[in-house]
Amino acid sequence: MPPGDRVVAALAGLAGAVPQGERREPQEAMAIEVAEAISKRRHLLAQAGTGTGKSWAYLVPAILAGKKTVVATATKALQDQLAGKDLPFLQEHLDREFDFAVLKGRSNYVCRQRLVEISGEGQMALDGLADRASPTELNALKLWASETVSGDRAELPVEPSYQAWAAVSVSAQECPGARKCPSGESCFAEAARQRAGEADVVVVNLHLLGLDLATDGAILPEHDLVVVDEAHQLEDIVSDTCGFELSAGRFQNLARSVRSILDDPASVDDIETSASLLSAVLADHVGRRLKGTPDPALTEALVLARSRLDRVAASLRKIPDSASEDVKNRKDRAVQLTGHLQADLALATNVPEGSVAWVEGPDGNPKLRLAPLDIAELLREKLWDAGPAVLTSATLPAGMSDRLGLVGDDHKAIDVGSPFDYEHHGLLYCATHLPDPREGSYEAALHEELLALITAAGGRTLALFTSYRAMDAAIAALKGKLPGPLLGQRDLPKPALVDAFTRDPSASLFATMGFWQGIDVPGPTLSLVTIDRLPFPRPDEPLLQARREQAKADAFRTIDLPRTATMLAQGAGRLIRSRTDRGVVAVLDSRLAKAKSYRWTLLEALPPFPRTKDRAEVEAFLKEITADDA
Repeated sequence: MPPGDRVVAALAGLAGAVPQGERREPQEAMAIEVAEAISKRRHLLAQAGTGTGKSWAYLVPAILAGKKTVVATATKALQDQLAGKDLPFLQEHLDREFDFAVLKGRSNYVCRQRLVEISGEGQMALDGLADRASPTELNALKLWASETVSGDRAELPVEPSYQAWAAVSVSAQECPGARKCPSGESCFAEAARQRAGEADVVVVNLHLLGLDLATDGAILPEHDLVVVDEAHQLEDIVSDTCGFELSAGRFQNLARSVRSILDDPASVDDIETSASLLSAVLADHVGRRLKGTPDPALTEALVLARSRLDRVAASLRKIPDSASEDVKNRKDRAVQLTGHLQADLALATNVPEGSVAWVEGPDGNPKLRLAPLDIAELLREKLWDAGPAVLTSATLPAGMSDRLGLVGDDHKAIDVGSPFDYEHHGLLYCATHLPDPREGSYEAALHEELLALITAAGGRTLALFTSYRAMDAAIAALKGKLPGPLLGQRDLPKPALVDAFTRDPSASLFATMGFWQGIDVPGPTLSLVTIDRLPFPRPDEPLLQARREQAKADAFRTIDLPRTATMLAQGAGRLIRSRTDRGVVAVLDSRLAKAKSYRWTLLEALPPFPRTKDRAEVEAFLKEITADDA
């Protein structure tokens, strides 16, 4: 049987195993293309709208082909869905046995060696962190560590404090490796890597995939196929993980690490002084790119920090081999931290060509960030040339293949659409009568429009904003005036907030960019999604500034517009989440209808809703939905 036919037959069988399950043409079309890409060792870019069931569309062909597959996701929600729902279901119902594993970064697992060190009588204070953590919390973590199978922080019944988790975990920059660690044979992180090495499907996040690419394959097991879900975030996340950040916190972490093993208070003081000096100098550059002639004060601070770390490294080398096992273990971690920090300081002092440096964060804790401007060559060498890859998302930005280094005939791009009936179940409304968002009269008019729309919907609204300032102003203006409770993003943690919104159909949820994607609220709870303004990227975002300069006259078309279209589509995609959902996407930015140079690019990225400028038509439709659901 041809691979495509076998995949379609398997999907039909799986649909029959789901209560009220039904076959989905877009899913089957995508699965056939994935099977062909695997067979021909070709890359596939698959845009698959909401409701396609794209996880089955790539998992089933990969499993049936017997290919060792790494699936990388951008959000924890999708990672949890794959590991907690999709893969266990396929294990039970697919006519082929397979194993899967979830692999996370090292700091997500409790470190057995750290536990040994804070538990031993007479041991030195664990880098000062154990002293600052609650003894009760540390004892609870020790008990949990003695019972857990995975050591994964996500399985803790209660989220630990920063101090407690830092006392019982290590970062990849700090860990000396299993062979040098006395607890290496029982290491939770190493056990997770071993399970991943033996599994047929390995689920990771995009940051871990990026780190694997940056370290020449040092993190992930060998594999035949890579699937990138939520692939519209691939470029930004890989760029981020291939760079680094310098902050006072890294120096303070090193100071804690060496304090208990070096009898040299001056060296420790030098490290801490370097942290304070770096923060003071970086505070003058927050929100700015570092380009042109280097700031002498910053250069001096970086050079001074490097020289001090050289002295620390020399002192660590002098620790004798006859030292206790405890001291030698701490030394190994301190050497790792020192070496990584030295390397990053060297790059920050002389920013490599093709990289961008900038400073971000609050004045009290500024961070110097460095990232590559272009990741196409890295992806070509480390990902595309290594084997077939499938990139999928509900929205893939225009020009994405070029920016990611996919050129020529080594890839195929498809759009399988969505099984949802957008034409009859939804409406796209653009409030053309509102002032331009850049005008002073816009905010008051926006609040009046929101009140009218939410009242017509009877609550049931996800109001998306492009800034906290705009969200806060809308909450202040509309609190107490809406049909039901008004939930703000600052009120509760995200899962609790979504749960509270889902349970009360009269509620309205006001939120910013973190809610434009990655949340799923099907059913009558949500019938109106409002968007305050077109989500153009910030003009002062340093990495995008540099990319705009590189693109020159094409910057708006190739950098800003694709990102805006993708984010707008992601926000609009929160509305229709099931076949029976109905509702309105209201874009309260008149430029969507009036900007002749780019409006069609944005409209074509959205689901194919009927469009209207008539608020009365929208209010009537919302009231009809509310009445039908009553």
